[in-house]
Amino acid sequence: MQETVIDWLGTIGDIVWGPWLLILLVGTGIFLTIRLSFLQFKTLPYALKLSFSPKRQDKKSEGDISHFQALTTALAATIGTGNIAGVATAVVLGGPGAVFWMWISALFGMATKYAEAILAVKYRVKEPSGKMAGGPMYYIEKGLKMKWLAVLFAIFGAIAAFGIGNMVQSNSVSDVLDDTFSVPVVATGVVLALLAGLVILGGIKSIGKVTAYIVPFMALFYVIGGLVILFTNLEMAGQAIAFIFTDAFTGEAVAGGAIGAVIRWGVARGVFSNEAGLGSAPIAAAAARTDYPGRQALVSMTQVFIDTIVVCTITGVTIVMADMYLAGEEGASLTSQSFEFFLGPTGSMIVSIGLVFFAFSTILGWSYYGEKCFGYLTKHRGLTGYRVVFILFIFVGAIVQLDVVWSFADVMNGLMAVPNLIGLLLLSGVVVNETRKFIKVRKEEEAAEKAGSPPTES
Repeated sequence: MQETVIDWLGTIGDIVWGPWLLILLVGTGIFLTIRLSFLQFKTLPYALKLSFSPKRQDKKSEGDISHFQALTTALAATIGTGNIAGVATAVVLGGPGAVFWMWISALFGMATKYAEAILAVKYRVKEPSGKMAGGPMYYIEKGLKMKWLAVLFAIFGAIAAFGIGNMVQSNSVSDVLDDTFSVPVVATGVVLALLAGLVILGGIKSIGKVTAYIVPFMALFYVIGGLVILFTNLEMAGQAIAFIFTDAFTGEAVAGGAIGAVIRWGVARGVFSNEAGLGSAPIAAAAARTDYPGRQALVSMTQVFIDTIVVCTITGVTIVMADMYLAGEEGASLTSQSFEFFLGPTGSMIVSIGLVFFAFSTILGWSYYGEKCFGYLTKHRGLTGYRVVFILFIFVGAIVQLDVVWSFADVMNGLMAVPNLIGLLLLSGVVVNETRKFIKVRKEEEAAEKAGSPPTES
């Protein structure tokens, strides 16, 4: 039965993730990059400072969480199994060159993420509970007046949360803990569901507080382990990076030279990892306390850089260096064995512990995304019921076959992206206008700082 479902989902996934969607995803990023005059390359240092500097966190404007908490909530949802298992899957199915196409999707995806966030904040609304709500369903409805398309996104988003943000995460955790520590998958499912439930039932403020602590720790823990491997094997790292560039345009390492497979899996897994274009992260951005949409948009943009250019690169280069991607292993197990190749048992422990934190935080972030999509459809009714069902599916994901979960997540990701990308393209003029407004404000702030006036609290 499972094999039939896998084949069925695989067929749908091939259609959804055909060349048309990859062109739409990357093309939207390129289009927005040009319209925004390559903003992501010019403003990244300022955006990183804005994201992490306590003095620049907005404490006065409307919103439920700070810039930093909005960023960590979004990072929590994106730095997950896509960075460990997803990169490994891309290398196995597309070859080392897939890592290059992950980079390309990320560089242009930064403009996409910026546009998503700026629209999310501009068109956000206040719920009857007093909390902020925003995201593609709101900017599609309010900005484009296309309620039917907004509803489609919300349906896909509410369902997709059970794949990319739930079952994929718990499945990868149970897989790597079973492989590394022989922990029964049922036990992993129960513990994950219980711990996540304690946070999820508290809503966005609870999620924001927890992710603000977990994300910096988990990212540093994994990144430091990966950097030790790279810097203690600089010659091998250089060779691996060179091979990634070569294979990106030949596809000789996998699938008999099928360059289409390299690009397909690189872009698909890149999007799975950083979610640029999916429309998920702007849901968190809409909850941020911020005075101008452009300010939070810059913060949101850094998420793609941290997720893919930093974390995924470490994973991808290490896997290529270890050269075990054709040996039959896949997913988190391949990444674990690649780290172990260089660091011994410590390497597999770094991956295992990192994956647990990555996946747990992703579950928290995506529970909020799914809940907001569901709330949009039900006019904010039945949210507690949605949370409970979401928590139960954490356990389900831990015990089902990996291929079913990944295939389901791939299909839902693609379906989410379509209405969101349509919204971004048609509302690109709004993005440009809001950007101009913020650039003017930023210049005034910089002039005031140079003149010796106190900097804006934001």
